[in-house]
Order: sequence, then structure tokens, then C-alpha cells
Amino acid sequence: MGGEDKKLDKEKVLEFYSREDIQDSIAREAKDKEIGMKYDYGDKYGYGKRPDVINNPADVLELAKNGATSFHFSEETWKDPLQIGMDLNQKEIEELRKGWDLIIDIDTPHFEYSRIAAYLIVEALKHHGIKSIMCKFSGNHGFHIGVPFEAFPKRIYDKETRKLFPEGPRKIALYLKEMVRPHLEGMLLEKDKMEEMAKNVGKEEKELIKNGKFDPFEAVDIDTVLISSRHLCRMPYTFNEKSGLISTVIKPEDIMKFNRDDATPDKVKEIFKFFDRENVEEGEATNLFIQSFDPEFIPYVSEEEVKGLTKEREYQELEEAVPEELFPPCIKHILKGVDDGKKRCVFILLNFLSNAGWSWEMIEEKVKEWNGKNKEPLREVYWKSQLKYVIKNGKKLPPNCTNEMYYTGMKFCFPDNLCNKIKNPVNYVRRKVHAQEENNKKGKKKNSKKEEQHLNKKEQHPN
Repeated sequence: MGGEDKKLDKEKVLEFYSREDIQDSIAREAKDKEIGMKYDYGDKYGYGKRPDVINNPADVLELAKNGATSFHFSEETWKDPLQIGMDLNQKEIEELRKGWDLIIDIDTPHFEYSRIAAYLIVEALKHHGIKSIMCKFSGNHGFHIGVPFEAFPKRIYDKETRKLFPEGPRKIALYLKEMVRPHLEGMLLEKDKMEEMAKNVGKEEKELIKNGKFDPFEAVDIDTVLISSRHLCRMPYTFNEKSGLISTVIKPEDIMKFNRDDATPDKVKEIFKFFDRENVEEGEATNLFIQSFDPEFIPYVSEEEVKGLTKEREYQELEEAVPEELFPPCIKHILKGVDDGKKRCVFILLNFLSNAGWSWEMIEEKVKEWNGKNKEPLREVYWKSQLKYVIKNGKKLPPNCTNEMYYTGMKFCFPDNLCNKIKNPVNYVRRKVHAQEENNKKGKKKNSKKEEQHLNKKEQHPN
């Protein structure tokens, strides 16, 4: 469990912060960030005054000599962190803010459960085409998953992304929570029985149940509420006073192999960047933002919108593969091959075709054919991993027609008369199929009536 802070050994703290690679790492991550220090010996005890900064590697050791045991940085980046003050209004804060990094804070009293949640969040981020992901052990029981601001789109809908704090990370965290919920539930129950799980997290078994069902987020917390302006997070390669361990950066692929003992000061050898800003593909997190901010994400739509949404979905599921001639213009255009936005197109096609009655085998063949038409085809391993994920996690609707980051923004929207009556490309084919079925019924009735009239004439005028 949490426990009281340990009294850290001053010599061990100074020995660790004397390392040049540690000083360089902390100073690099501190750039443009507001910094807070915790003091555990010397003349000071508790937290230092804010705002504060670390300007160069030498500051780290000097602060440690003065009693600093750990360093904490803001999620936000600032033009000048020292100008931040409580007297600034919202507009002045927004003008001072350069951007913000996404830090998903995973915490639980039981390390194993936190590690599972961290693994799943990373997999969810990868599913959205993000490669600039790093993981950091908090130094006690939790993990922090980070994606740098440079990976974000410059704007989302009509707003500058840098201004979307704290609502941006809150929406993304909530979206990711709901995405991993069923997988986290399954993996936790596979690992431990409810009784043991409750004991491990210091709760009663009944506290893990919500609405008659096990809620995995009663065992593992993913912060969505405490994300706020000037919120500080423990920096990489600094001490955790409660455990005496180091907040250590881990490669995403090593999460499930990592153990708490790996974070003892003498075992921290190789240093990794938490935010590797130099090697980020600009805008690679666009898909994540689009999905998190999509009005179709139920927690963010009004009751009226939900009613309208469900009304559009009252059609029966399409059981037979809809022929391509019934596809909406945007999908037909994409299937000809594209120059830009190929990853977003994969997302559209997988979700559209799976909702259009196509089998997974047919979808795989069609996506492969489509990818071959692209000027620069995607790597096969990428689109196949996306297909595998959809098969495993279940189909969902493609983005709505009004989603500017897709069809209109990608210049794939060529509306016909039916497009004005639908909200989603899947509704287009449902209406087309429904219309065909109605026409077939009318045709059968007409033919049946003709046959009946013909038989009546035969009876009246036999040969």
C-alpha cells in the first residue's frame, strides 16, 4: 500500500543525482516545463515554492545538495514558466501555454494490476497509429504513459490543440478507459479471484461491483478528474520518497517484463527519453484525437443526440455483403487509392466494410487490393495489425459524415442526394439495401398481381 514516506539516505540521493546522465535526462525533460521540488532533508522539508524551473544539468545536483529528493514537472509546456502566477486569467494562461503532453496516470495499490492496465493503454494507443509512446514506472505502484505534444494535430475541429487543456487529456483518458475496459476486466479476473483482488487493493469485494457487474476501474484507477492546469507529475529518474525507488522510463514492449526491483537506484543503468520530441511524426496522434472528440462517443453527447443516433441505427444488421455499387461516394473514392491519409482510410474501411456485411476474409482481400493502388502503400504489417485488432475487439461504426477530420477534411466527400439524409456511411448502404428490398417486394407483388389477372382471364376465356 501507500505507506508513509521513507527517510531517504542523503548520500544515496546525492550519489544518484551526481550521475551526469541523470542530470542530463532531468534537465532535458524540464525544458519549457514548470518544475516543483520535494525536499526531504536539510533546511527544507515538503514542497518548494512554485513556479520554478531547471535551466541546466548542474541545477539538479545543486538542488539535491540543498535537500531536494524528487522533481516534478507540469503536463503543460510554457513560453516562460516563471511568468505563471495565480493572478493570471484564463486568456493570459492560454497565451502563455505553448502546448501540453498527454500523460495517462495509472495507479493502484497493487503493482501487477497497474502493469496490466499500462500494457493495455499502450496497445490502445498503438491501435490509433501512434508510435511515439513511452512508459514510466512511478516509483511505487503506478505507471505513467506519455505521448508528446508534437504528435498531436495542430487543431481539432475549430480549436487550437494547445488551448484544449485540461478538457483534451480528460476526454482522451476517458475514451481510452472505455476502450480497454473489457480487456482489463478479463485480464484481471483471469489473474485473481474477486476476493483476492479486493484484498490486494484494500477494498471489500462488494466495492468492486457496479450495477451488478465487476468494474475493473474499482481495482485500477486511470485519472480523468484530477487532470488540471499546473498539475505536476513525478519526473523520470527521480526518487519516490515512499518506496526509495526511482521513477524509471521503460520501453513499451518491456512493460510486462518490468519488476519493481528493476527501479532500485543501483539497477538503473540505461537511460531513455520519456518524451522523445526529435523523433516524433507530426500529427501521428490525429486519429486518437478524432475518436476522443467524436460526438458519437456516448459520454459526450446529449440525450437528444443519443436518441437521434439510436434512431439512425434502428436498421437490422446487414448479414450479406453489400455490393460495391451501393457504396457511398466517399468510400468508392477511397477504394480507388489515395495519396494522403492512408492510416485514417484503413480505419474507415475496416469499420465500414465490417458493418456492410463483409466477412473478415473479404475485408482482408479488399484492403490488400486497395493498399496496392496507393501511391505509397502502407506496410502490410500495419494494416493487418489493425484488422486483427478489429476482429478481436469487435466492429464499430466508421466516423460520422460531419467529422471534418475525415471525409471533408481529406477531400473525399462527393455527396449525392442520399448523402444529405444520412449521418454515417453505413447508414447510406443500409438505406440503399432497404430501398432495394422494398422495390423487390413491390416487384414481386406486381408480378403476382399480373399472374393473378392472367389466370382470371384464362378462366373467363378458356381455349
